[in-house]
This record gives sequence, C-alpha cells and structure tokens, in this order.
Amino acid sequence: MINKKDTIKEILEWFYCIVIAIVLAILIRYFIGTPTEVQQTSMFPTLEQGQRLILNRLVKTFNQTPNRGDIITFEAPKMQVVGQITAKYDKEFSNWFEEFSYYVLEINKMSYIKRVIALPGEHVEIYEGKIHINGEELKEDYLKEDVFTEAKNQYLTDFVVPDGYIFAVGDNRKYSSDCREFGCIPIEKIESQVLIRFWPLNLFGTIK
Repeated sequence: MINKKDTIKEILEWFYCIVIAIVLAILIRYFIGTPTEVQQTSMFPTLEQGQRLILNRLVKTFNQTPNRGDIITFEAPKMQVVGQITAKYDKEFSNWFEEFSYYVLEINKMSYIKRVIALPGEHVEIYEGKIHINGEELKEDYLKEDVFTEAKNQYLTDFVVPDGYIFAVGDNRKYSSDCREFGCIPIEKIESQVLIRFWPLNLFGTIK
C-alpha cells in the first residue's frame, strides 16, 4: 500500500533538488562562467559565427580591469552622447523582477563582443587607417593585412580614455559597431572575458 505522506515527501525532495540545481546554475552562469555562441561578424576572422566559447564571468564579479588585447563581452549601450566620448546607458525598469530578468537571466539583453584596445588614462588617436596609443602605433597582428581602421565619430578621433572606462573595437573593423561609434564603455558594464573556444573541435583552445 502506498503511503501518501512518503509520496508527498519524495515529491518535495525532488522539488527542492530541482530548485537548488536551478539556483546553482544561475549563480555559476552569472558569477563564474558560461558557454555562448558567436552570433556576430564583428570579430571576424578571429571569431566566426557559429563558434562556441566559454566566457569567464569572474572579471565582472570582481570588477577587474581587462588587459589590452583581451576579447570581452559587454552590455550594449543605448547611444553616444553628442560632444562626449563615453557611451550612454539609460535602461529603466518598472520592477525588481524585470531588472533581475534583464541582468541575471539576460532575457532581451543585447551584448557586444569586442577586443580591448585602450585602457583608462591612455591617449587614443585614429588616423591613416591605424590606431595610436600614447603616440605609438598599435601593432595588431590579429588583423588581416588589408584592414583599414577609421573613426566613426568626430569626437572619437583624438581623446583620452576616462578613468573607469575602456575603449574596445571589433577585429572586423569595417563591419563592427563599437566604441569608435558609441564611445568608451564603463568597466562595470563588462560582462565577461572570452576564456576558450570549444567548438569547432579543431580550433579548441585559447584565443589571441
């Protein structure tokens, strides 16, 4: 004979296990790391659409300043403010659950994947198809030989990266919407750093 109390207890135990598993998965994804698929062409040929990556979320958890050359993801900004060199974020939420869904579950959230070019306090100049940092041409061996880097905003041709911000650009310069257009990104808006590529298998490993 089936004991109803035992059945209810077993159901509750399974329910608790499922809830705990979901919570752990969310915490790991938000604070430690998560897989993702490349959906943009802005980092071609370094990254191609359909490739799968592992993202390191610890850079966000500890609000770390990335290194030049790191490939990062960050929350897409709203726009660039005319006359300013920093991107604008003006996302508003009507309640806490909407904010939780956007930032933690990342529902309807748009992110960009780009390469860090300049760090806080560095002087950036874009001219003659090249990027110059503190007066010296930036060597970018990861770019194709025929890549021409142009500024997309008159306020972002000669500037100093503000404290607490970074300047990031896509490797596929002609087809990349990046900081040359909308301005420098707050470090606090960085979501992750690309750790490894795990698909396709023949390209498994770290990315430079």
